[in-house]
Amino acid sequence: MNVSSLLRKRAEELGFAAVGFLEPQTPPHFDRFMEWLAADQYGQLTWFKRNTDVRRDPQKLLKGCRTIVSLALPYPSKQAKTADGFTIARYASSPIDYHLRLKSLCSDIADLIREWFPQSRSRIFVDSGPLLEKSLACGAGLGFIGKNNTLIIPEHGSYINLAEILTTAPFDFASPECVENRCGDCSRCIDACPTGALERPFHLNIPECLAYLTVEFRGDLKKGIGAKMGRCFAGCDRCQEVCPFNSPGEETIFSLPSTEEILNMDDRTFSEIFGRTALARPGLGRLKRNLQAIRAVKDSQVAQKCPDASRRSRYSRGRPKMGSHPARVGCPCPLTDKS
Repeated sequence: MNVSSLLRKRAEELGFAAVGFLEPQTPPHFDRFMEWLAADQYGQLTWFKRNTDVRRDPQKLLKGCRTIVSLALPYPSKQAKTADGFTIARYASSPIDYHLRLKSLCSDIADLIREWFPQSRSRIFVDSGPLLEKSLACGAGLGFIGKNNTLIIPEHGSYINLAEILTTAPFDFASPECVENRCGDCSRCIDACPTGALERPFHLNIPECLAYLTVEFRGDLKKGIGAKMGRCFAGCDRCQEVCPFNSPGEETIFSLPSTEEILNMDDRTFSEIFGRTALARPGLGRLKRNLQAIRAVKDSQVAQKCPDASRRSRYSRGRPKMGSHPARVGCPCPLTDKS
């Protein structure tokens, strides 16, 4: 068994769904990425337009790089939710931030590479460098990029996180075969996008995307966004939930404090509970902003259906015991138990 096969075997043991190899080169779809940049649809994520020369030539990240190892790690298909039924995106539902987990697992593989090639040098990247990760994964034969711009591994779907190991080690591997796009005439992801951010196949207008607005966007959410969020206050999985390559089901697990607890939380408590999770990225301020936007919609619905409930809820807010369901303050209107 050659070292490439040994590395694949070890990656599978560590839980990776797919691993591939490619030579450092201009990633597939690079021209499409540059066209998207020119359309100025990246919002406040201005780092996208920096270091395009490095994105074109990954060797600039590691002098003498001879191999790029692309790895895909599945994340849970279950969503974490609060005691009162509000959810977060699946990628953020793990108890530890995927950056930390992936870097730890990749360090194990990098140690093996160093053992096999003592003179080699390697660098690990997990959303931490100017790399077109999905394009590199395509080039390594892991899967194809769907119309919703996620990497889809046919046998596993798109609920995955990506990592790369750039190394000077001279791995011997067959030239990877690109996986043919299998979306066909399906447009479920585009039809399901609540804000219309997926304007057309393979084209995402980031400033309109709920994943961006609830996690990355700094500022006040514009009117109407709370209604489009539904009950998910961090991230958005709609375009993945409807994808035929992902397993169906909406299973959730109770693993988050109630929304009332989050809204009353201070920075120290938030850091203790969420400091090593993906929710540290949006931070407490944005999560509170998102929850308040959703609750404003709910209050409006309650006011229309049951004015007395809305009035009593408004007078009582801030006084429920920690962990109580805020919607149960007021009269027994159907919208106070579910919406």
